[in-house]
Amino acid sequence: MAAMRTLQICGVSPTGKHSASVIFLHGSGDSGQGLRAWVRDVMVPDLAFSHIRVIYPTAPARPYTPMRGAISTVWFDRYKISPHCPEHLESIDVMCNTLGSIIQDEVAAGIPKNRIVIGGFSMGGAMALHLACRYHPDVAGVFALSTFLNKDSVAFQSVEEQIRAGLSLPELFQCHGTSDDLVLHQWGEATSMLLKKAGMTTAFHSFQGLHHQLSQPEMELLRSWILNKLPLSTSS
Repeated sequence: MAAMRTLQICGVSPTGKHSASVIFLHGSGDSGQGLRAWVRDVMVPDLAFSHIRVIYPTAPARPYTPMRGAISTVWFDRYKISPHCPEHLESIDVMCNTLGSIIQDEVAAGIPKNRIVIGGFSMGGAMALHLACRYHPDVAGVFALSTFLNKDSVAFQSVEEQIRAGLSLPELFQCHGTSDDLVLHQWGEATSMLLKKAGMTTAFHSFQGLHHQLSQPEMELLRSWILNKLPLSTSS
């Protein structure tokens, strides 16, 4: 087996005792530092907590087929950006294993998996869905902002299989702007509906006038959802 890559990470430490973690994945072509700076610009005062560490990894640079093989920081490859084409499962699964090492590092630091939330923006949200639905269904929750999955995604099949086996799955929090490309908004909403049909608990929020970007109202809603999933523990 090939050696697992070590990802660059930046993070925001809690102001008090660390008892929960959020892993927040950037969109294609961005970086952990870039997403962290964007969040800080959008939110007042910041996506920071007294007890939750927020972790922003950076995807490794790799050739990206939709950019004609140009090198970009992307979580996985795509044959093309279309809901109807197959997923590039090899690159998705390799990155699920790599990101799993961050989860295991948090567990080794004393954070139970049911005190970890995984999420992301755009491609980062899709990566988070694969990670949570297929590899780590025992995390506290998963969020996806301006995100979509291919219509025959193996994530849908994995949810159905786990529901049939009587296993629990994390709750999904999903947001999308109505002024994003119309196809992308519809694609994102269809992703939420297909995951719900497969048996996952989902919540989809549309933001009027929002393009393919973050907004303060969206992030404030996300903050509230995170605190609901990862409340301050009595031992913190």
